[in-house]
Amino acid sequence: MLRTSLTLLLLSFGSLLQAQPLQPFQASYTADWKQLPFTGTAERSLQQQADGTWDLRFKASMLVAGISESSRFKLQDGQLQPLRYKYDRTGLGKPRKSRQHFDWSAMQVNGQGKDGDYQLPLHAGILDKSSYQLALQKDVATGEDSLSYIVLDGDDLDTYDFRMLGDEVIETPLGTLNTVKVERVRDPGESQRKTTLWFAKDWGYLLVQLNQVERDGKEYTIMLQDGQVDGKKVTGTER
Repeated sequence: MLRTSLTLLLLSFGSLLQAQPLQPFQASYTADWKQLPFTGTAERSLQQQADGTWDLRFKASMLVAGISESSRFKLQDGQLQPLRYKYDRTGLGKPRKSRQHFDWSAMQVNGQGKDGDYQLPLHAGILDKSSYQLALQKDVATGEDSLSYIVLDGDDLDTYDFRMLGDEVIETPLGTLNTVKVERVRDPGESQRKTTLWFAKDWGYLLVQLNQVERDGKEYTIMLQDGQVDGKKVTGTER
């Protein structure tokens, strides 16, 4: 079943990337942790490097907490292929750290997480916890009701499922934006975790807003404040 799912995802995702080339972007957000009486900032960017690889970065920070996440990947035969992944969370309880190095020549991933170092075999189509977000950003344009990704989450392979909740017009500091609202679908045992995302339909499906509720009840929201897609400034309309 896993091999079949991987093959189907690989074929569909590869065709999407070929039809819709990646567009570099830069975006800044406000970050609001519900448990704390003040807000912070967040930044998200996608940039192509001189060697042809891509860097996808996200960073959110405030006085007593911070989240940093990055993924280096390449396009191999039109398919997204992660190379390195890093995640750090400070504050908001116990700090968390994760590192992954994808060795596609040896078909092996070397990782470091809360339980120490690990090694796992690689399969075509696997994404890391950051690069799958870019895949989702690209795939919402298809209008499919549901989307699935095989993601290396720590030292486990998980299937990340999403469902489309429909179009929604939202107010942002840049004006009114037309978005697609998407929700992460989780198993009943993970029902206390919730992720909801909004993507701008007119701006390469750039992430506009994200709301995240963790297992421990900690919740944060990011909202787009400023951005550029392929060198063009993101603007909304006034109502």
